[in-house]
Amino acid sequence: MNVIIHDLETEQFQMLFPHLNQDTQIIYDNGKIKHCIGCFGCWIKTPGTCVIKDGYEHIGAILAKANDVTIISQCLYGGYSPFIKNIFDRSISYVLPFFKTVKGETHHQPRYPNQYRLFVYFYGDNILSQEKLTAQKLVEANSNNFNVSQYTVSFYNSINDLSKEVTLS
Repeated sequence: MNVIIHDLETEQFQMLFPHLNQDTQIIYDNGKIKHCIGCFGCWIKTPGTCVIKDGYEHIGAILAKANDVTIISQCLYGGYSPFIKNIFDRSISYVLPFFKTVKGETHHQPRYPNQYRLFVYFYGDNILSQEKLTAQKLVEANSNNFNVSQYTVSFYNSINDLSKEVTLS
């Protein structure tokens, strides 16, 4: 299964992906997502599932079924857009509350045996080189924490530039 997580307007998304197969899960801002409250309920009360019931409570389980995850996000100060950041916060149930050392860093142990490939496409006018470096380090850290098999990070000045490059594998 492919998963696409994006912060685009509907028209922009349809321009990028006019034809998607049924094996693609789309996660986008429908205006209903609530913020993670840091309660750790997804680890303790309802393991693997967020306690907030707003339609986004199963993001961890969705990632567990993914072969490829594509993230399309505006690059803001070297990070994800607020919606994409919130998706990462709400998907913490994908991992366990226990730790392991990866490349000299402390990361969560995986909850699920699968590993997925991660493709991150940042867009935005005049993304500074320092912001790109910060974003690359962020994606690397997220990839280590989420037990990703491989990842790529790309930067584009606009959605039109991105539309020439983005594809689903």
